[in-house]
Amino acid sequence: MVSIAISGFDYNHDIYELLRVFFPNEEIVQLDDINSNKEDYMVELNVRCNRCITNLYYNKKLLSSYEENLEKININREVDKTLRVGIKKSLYNCLERELNTHLPWGILTGIRPGKIADELFEKDTNEINIFNILTEEYKIRKDNAKLLIDISKKQKKYIYPIDNDRYSLYISIPFCPTRCIYCSFPSLPIKKFDDEIPKYINTLIYELKCISEMMKDRKLDSVYIGGGTPTSIPIRELERIIQTVYQEFGEHIKEFTVEAGRPDTIDKEVLQMLKDNNINRISINPQTMNDKTLKIIGRNHSSQDIIKAYNMAKDIGIPTINMDLIIGLPGEGIEEIGHTLNLLGKLDPENLTVHTLAVKRGSKYSENIDKFDRKDIDIIQNMIDETKLFAEKMHLNPYYLYRQKHMLGNFENIGYAKEGYECIYNISMMEEKETIIGAGMGSSSKIYYMRENRIGRIPNFKDLKEYINRIDELLEKKKNCLYRETINIF
Repeated sequence: MVSIAISGFDYNHDIYELLRVFFPNEEIVQLDDINSNKEDYMVELNVRCNRCITNLYYNKKLLSSYEENLEKININREVDKTLRVGIKKSLYNCLERELNTHLPWGILTGIRPGKIADELFEKDTNEINIFNILTEEYKIRKDNAKLLIDISKKQKKYIYPIDNDRYSLYISIPFCPTRCIYCSFPSLPIKKFDDEIPKYINTLIYELKCISEMMKDRKLDSVYIGGGTPTSIPIRELERIIQTVYQEFGEHIKEFTVEAGRPDTIDKEVLQMLKDNNINRISINPQTMNDKTLKIIGRNHSSQDIIKAYNMAKDIGIPTINMDLIIGLPGEGIEEIGHTLNLLGKLDPENLTVHTLAVKRGSKYSENIDKFDRKDIDIIQNMIDETKLFAEKMHLNPYYLYRQKHMLGNFENIGYAKEGYECIYNISMMEEKETIIGAGMGSSSKIYYMRENRIGRIPNFKDLKEYINRIDELLEKKKNCLYRETINIF
């Protein structure tokens, strides 16, 4: 157990998240009175006279103390954020020194670390100063600081100038052949819900038509059909959705992605349909190319099935293929990731997305999270480093990055692409500089309020019956939020 006593500020959430990274399997308890309990680890944090002070105790004995001077923190941001950085920096330096644990993202616990680099670039901060701020103030490892800067520069041509009339569309198909053990998405086994699919598709198409009316004066930039596994539903139902998008939103869509993640849902007929309907990007997601692991995580296919599906898609002429990998799957280490990368190198995809396993509530694997400890961090770091070297060798450049809650070791997900093959939708979704409209069960709309530079979120229901029966209620919420956005512009 780790106890914490706080005085002089109330940013409890920030502190808890950072403590969880240093103590991944410990219960964290806040004390009302510093003298009430000092058993096991106890952290005392207080702010006074522009000083942030952290004391670390173990079984009532003081192990370490660290003081941070707020007046010396230089992050080119407002006072409130400077205080947050000072508090977390004080805690980080104290724990890093005593526990000999170095975190690749320093004091950052949020899901979009790139926003800091983006904001600094917007303030015309030069690249050297940005690097120094990221490494010295946020304690980010040097290679990760450089990564953030490179990605921010790469994304500029897709984000700027900001166009409030531009938006993207996400369409959810929440059905899958089976549920993987790490999955926490609202995914439904297709065999059990087979009879509900036509009703779902009809509701989804109705929602898309209503959205097109709401957005009739805007420009649809990119479309992403995800899931679930969109290619698991009957081919003609998927084609109905795609053709509805073109009919309702127009033909001038820059990028149209369909997730075809599971090779057991792909054949020549499906791929030809996608090609005939001008789908210019798909995902074939192995997660791993080790057959033993595929069985463990609940996949009913082999690595050879993945290779066959990929080659079939290329022969049919799909222009861009993304492949997803997950670092930290059960039983995998350097040898296993090496085998996976060797096979992927022979395929030479245009996009590669490397995820670090995030174990969330609702997944079958969540019960095993307590088995993860600090020694596993080094293994995962080495695996991630292998993927970075592989990407460089294959001329795949990092173009977007994000992190998730409950991610092993507080690491990251990185999207790589060959020059000119960056995914527009992924950048738009992560950087939050344009509106994303979500359609379908479990999707979420993010309305961009340009004047305030903030996002308003409207989630769709995660339950199938609720989504179908209450669709008009959801549409009314979207309409109201979009109306507020229009008022907000002027």
